[in-house]
Amino acid sequence: MYRSKAVLSSLRNSYSKISTRSYQTRLQVGFYSNSYSFFGSPRQFRSFTSKPESMLQLVLENDWSKEVVEGLRKPDTPLTHETAIYVLRKLAKHPDKAYSFLDWVIRESDLTPSSSLYSTMLRMILVQQRPMERFRTTLTDMKQGGFCLDEETYKTIYTLLNRESYKDAKALARFYNDNAMSVVADNVSASVSKQDWGCEVERELQGMKLPLSDHNFVIRVLEGLKEHPLKALSFLRWVGGCYKHSTVTYNAALRVLARPSSVAEFWSVVDEMKEAGHEVDFDTYIKVSRQFQMSRMMMIEAVKLYEFMTDGPFKPSGEDCCLLLKSLSAGPSPDLDLVYRVSRKYESTGKPLSKAVYDGIHRYLTSVARFDEAGDTMKAMRDAAGCEPDNVTYSQLVFGLCKAKRLEEACGVLDQMEADGCLPDVRTWTVLIQGYFKNNEVDKSFACFENMLEKGLVIDSGLLDVMVGMFLSQNRIEEACIFLKEKVKNANVKPWRTTYKGVIDKLHEINKGEEALDLVQMMKQQNYHAHAKKPFDGTAVNVVAKMEVRSSENYSPSMYDLIHAFWGLPGLKHLVLTIVKQTRKDVLVMFEVDTQTSPE
Repeated sequence: MYRSKAVLSSLRNSYSKISTRSYQTRLQVGFYSNSYSFFGSPRQFRSFTSKPESMLQLVLENDWSKEVVEGLRKPDTPLTHETAIYVLRKLAKHPDKAYSFLDWVIRESDLTPSSSLYSTMLRMILVQQRPMERFRTTLTDMKQGGFCLDEETYKTIYTLLNRESYKDAKALARFYNDNAMSVVADNVSASVSKQDWGCEVERELQGMKLPLSDHNFVIRVLEGLKEHPLKALSFLRWVGGCYKHSTVTYNAALRVLARPSSVAEFWSVVDEMKEAGHEVDFDTYIKVSRQFQMSRMMMIEAVKLYEFMTDGPFKPSGEDCCLLLKSLSAGPSPDLDLVYRVSRKYESTGKPLSKAVYDGIHRYLTSVARFDEAGDTMKAMRDAAGCEPDNVTYSQLVFGLCKAKRLEEACGVLDQMEADGCLPDVRTWTVLIQGYFKNNEVDKSFACFENMLEKGLVIDSGLLDVMVGMFLSQNRIEEACIFLKEKVKNANVKPWRTTYKGVIDKLHEINKGEEALDLVQMMKQQNYHAHAKKPFDGTAVNVVAKMEVRSSENYSPSMYDLIHAFWGLPGLKHLVLTIVKQTRKDVLVMFEVDTQTSPE
């Protein structure tokens, strides 16, 4: 640790030059230090026990058994909603253990189940591909218990189900939209959203005799007011005048208030929760942090939330820290102050900076062309963390140099990597190739690609997308199509759907329907949904012939293909219906079509 302090002295000096305004901002959010040391320990605001962590370790380090259940029931490890959510989130990479724990929480523990726990159960059943009977049973339990799904969870689960089981997807949609409690809650949300909050609204709500003691009802109303966060807060306060809020309703409110127009109210509710003895649960932290990070204007709130959670019992992981650092490094003008605050807070937990955290700092420094300090960070990575820079680290340096238009230096990094025994992988080459391309050095991009192939590396989906994009940028559409086909056939690479889409759209623009249809066939063979921007060109007879040829080659055109192929041609809508009818019967029918005759 002391060696890393010495190595990063230049970073500390840079940090000490940050403006007085930034220093005052740190004081306002609770950061205090006698120096600006990057490794200084900020003041702690809350004390806590490590009981959630001990419960996690009990489940994580043992096979599920009666002994584990007995350990979970010990009085010194009380189970709360926040603890259950925390353990589940931390067990994400151990789905069997997570499922066993969640099943015990819902069916055997003394904890009252909540909608968020049931929602987690549904997600895990699908991820683990457990028998759908379990999914249906859980959905029935939720319906009987009056529980609900939040909109985000519903959309995620519905999308997964719709790919495999239309019947179950339809049942889920019916559960989400049609249960009586949800209908009433949605009506309340719609009514409140149309009016300014005041005595008249409160009298109207009182006259409805709403089930305000039902936390699931309150949650559904709050979610229905997500586009009107201040009205959601007014509703929360009004309900709180009659009934005591639980940690579940507070956390639901935080998810709604995590918006630029209501960020002050967000922190006000956080303080109110603390005074009431509740915590921000880990699921809420993940979702709210992601919401903050999506807006560059709210990155400081994401950092404050990270600091707040790190001071509490449900600490973000090193991976969460790295994701936040990555977000902070993105954008045109990253904030060095925020990067340092996150890194220092991570180290305040007693954990040494990992390679991933060093990479996060390095990513920021290279993105703003502070290459000398980036070099110091790489040295600290070696000396303090005992880790050698790898392709991830070097790719960041290559990206930064390309962004700074120092292309020859970026190319030299790959030579230096080879000299140091760290062979550049496909992703590092992709960063360099894309760097040349973005700086209008297309010929050098192609030269780099050939150089990469000569070194024995194989193209992957990401690089294929970049190469196809370069062809299309030069309006070399047919060459892009040929290149794409050749790499799929000979390099055994599966292009992204967006790569196919880009080429197909361009082929349509130059009336190359035959080539576009060839790519549609390739998409189908790789289990993609077919893409067609407009009807294929040519007469209906020719299109039928193309479809028949591809059917003989084990290509089954989708309904989307058929409709787009025929619907726009005059007098042939009846042909679509005929094909659909015959296809459903799995009967191969030969059509003779007179393009001059209308269906009438």
